Amino acid sequence: MDNQNKNLLLATALSFAVILVWFALFPPPDAVSTEMERAIAEDSLTAPTSERQSVTTGTVGQEPSAPTDDVRRLPIDTARLTGTLSITGAVLDDLRLKDYFETIEEGSDTVHILRTVGELDPYYSLFGWIPVSGTSTNEVPNALTDWTVVSGTVLSENSPVTLQWQSPGGLTYNRTISIDDTFMFSIVQTVENNGDATVVLRPFGMVARHGEPSDLKNFFVLHEGAMVMADGELTEIDYGDIEDYDIDRTERARAKIFSVNANGWTGFTDHYWMTLLVPEPGQPFTAVASYDDRSAIYRTKSEYVDKTLAPGDRASFQTGLYAGAKEWEAISDYQAQGVDRLTDSIDWGWFFFLTKYIFIALHWLNGVIGNMGIAIIVLTLGIKAILFPLAYRSYASMAKMKELQPEMEKLKERVGDDRQKLQKEMMELYKKEKVNPASGCLPILLQIPIFFSLYKVIFVTLDLRHAPFFGPFQDLSAPDPTSIFNIFGLFPWAAPAPESIMSLIFIGILPLLLGISMWLQQKLNPAPTDPTQAMIFNWLPWVFMFMLGGFASGLVVYWIANNVITFTQQYLIMRSQGFKPDVFGNILSSFNRSKAEK
Repeated sequence: MDNQNKNLLLATALSFAVILVWFALFPPPDAVSTEMERAIAEDSLTAPTSERQSVTTGTVGQEPSAPTDDVRRLPIDTARLTGTLSITGAVLDDLRLKDYFETIEEGSDTVHILRTVGELDPYYSLFGWIPVSGTSTNEVPNALTDWTVVSGTVLSENSPVTLQWQSPGGLTYNRTISIDDTFMFSIVQTVENNGDATVVLRPFGMVARHGEPSDLKNFFVLHEGAMVMADGELTEIDYGDIEDYDIDRTERARAKIFSVNANGWTGFTDHYWMTLLVPEPGQPFTAVASYDDRSAIYRTKSEYVDKTLAPGDRASFQTGLYAGAKEWEAISDYQAQGVDRLTDSIDWGWFFFLTKYIFIALHWLNGVIGNMGIAIIVLTLGIKAILFPLAYRSYASMAKMKELQPEMEKLKERVGDDRQKLQKEMMELYKKEKVNPASGCLPILLQIPIFFSLYKVIFVTLDLRHAPFFGPFQDLSAPDPTSIFNIFGLFPWAAPAPESIMSLIFIGILPLLLGISMWLQQKLNPAPTDPTQAMIFNWLPWVFMFMLGGFASGLVVYWIANNVITFTQQYLIMRSQGFKPDVFGNILSSFNRSKAEK
C-alpha cells in the first residue's frame, strides 16, 4: 500500500474517532426536549391547552421585570422585616431581615433574603390563578399586571395591603397581603366572575430564583435547594438534581411533581434562611419543583384545587409564605399551629435522632447561660456524664489490660511463633481475669455519631451564626480567627483565610489546644513497643490539629472540652483500679526514644 492510501485510511480513521469523541462529549439534544423547546418558542405567551396548564410566568416575557421609574412599590416595615412590594405583578421581591447582618463587622448590611430582577441573585415569590379548560390567559393576572391599591400604604403587622385588578372579560381579582410579627405572610386571593361565561381557575403560589445562589456552600453536610413536605414525607432536592429531571410537558420545564393530600409545604432553603409556600393545614395541593433550561430559573410551586365560577360566583383562597430565618422558636410555633413538621426544614442529617435533641439541649443551655461557647462546654460535660458508665467499664478494662501486660509478654515468650496457640491462651487469660479487650472500643464508636451530630448542629443551625465566645472569638460558626500571624488576636489584622496554604503555618489558639489535649491524652499510656505504631500515634494529634484547624470554632471548642474531660475521667478511673498513669514518665520516654532513633 502506497503512502497516499495509508494517509487516506489514517485520515478517515482519525475523522471517525473525532466524530465519536464529539458525540460522546457533546451528545445531540434529546428529541423530546427539542420538540418541546420549539413548541414553547412558537407559543411563548400562551398557556398550553392541556387539562393541567402551566403558570403563565413560566413563559418568555412574563417574569418580573427589573425595577424602573414606572414600577410602583409599597414599603414593607415590621419589627423583623423591611423591604418593598412591587405593585406591578404584586410580587414579593425585596425583603431584608432586620436582625441579621452579612458579617460581624460594624456597619455591615442586613441580610437580603428576596431580591428584584436586575440585582444579583433575583429571588421572589408571586401568587395568582391558572386558566383551565380553555379560559384565556388574558383573564388572569400575571407578573406584569398593573394592580390598583385599594387599601394600605405600608405593609406591617397591623396594616395589611389590598390590591385589585379587573380582567377584560369582567373578572375582578382582589389580593390581600398581611404579615404577622415574625416571618409568615398571608395571601388571600379572591376572584368574582362579573362576566357572561363560566370560567375554571386554579389558584397557585410560586417561589422562583434565577440561577443558583452566588453564596451556595455546596457542602455535603448541608442541604441547599428545594424542599417538599408531602403528607409527612420530606424530599430534599439539590439544584443539580432539578436540572437533571426530564422535561414535563405540562410544566414546559424540567420538573418533578408531588401530590399532597392534606398537609405539606414547599420552597427553597439556604444555609440559614428559607422561603416556603405554606398552604393551610388540610388543604390538598400539587407541589412542583422545576428548572427552565431557557431562562435558568428554578421554581417551586403549589397548585390548588380548581375553582369553577359561573357568572356571579365568587371564590376565595388563602395561603401562607414563610420568608425569613430558620429560627427554632419561630418554626416551632408555626408547627404547633398546624404547619406539618416545619422543624424538619432544618437539615438534621442522617443522625437526626441525635442531632435534633443535641441542638435542643444546646439551644436551651445557651438561653440559660447566655454564652454559646460555655453552653458547648456544659453540653460536652452532660454528654460525657451520660456516657460515663460505658467509659468506666472501658477504662477499667484498659487498666486491667495494663496489669496483664507482663503476663502477656511471658506468654509470647513461651509459645514463640505459634499464633494459633498464642491467641487461644490469650483468650483463656482474658476469661480467667474477666477482661474484655473489645470494651474499650464502645465509647469511641459512640463518639463518632455524637461528634458528627454536634458538627452538624454547629455548621447548620442558626444559633451558632455570629455567636460570640470571648475575646477574639466572636463567631463560633467561623474558623479560629487567631494565629501566630496576628499574635493570637492581639493585633487587629486578620489571620490567613482557612482555605489558604498560609493557614497551615499560622495555626490558631484553638487548634493548638486541640493538638496538645490529644497529645496529653495519649500520654496516659506508654507508647506502643512497635516503632511504626509509636510513630503513627505520635503524629496523630498534630495531624488532627491541622485537619480541624479550619473547622468552625464551636466544634473545636467541643473537641478540646471532650479531650480534657476524657483525660480527667481516664486518669481517675485508672487510679481507682490500682493503675497509676505516669504521664510525665511517658512523655520523657517518648522524647528519649525519639532521640535514640535519631
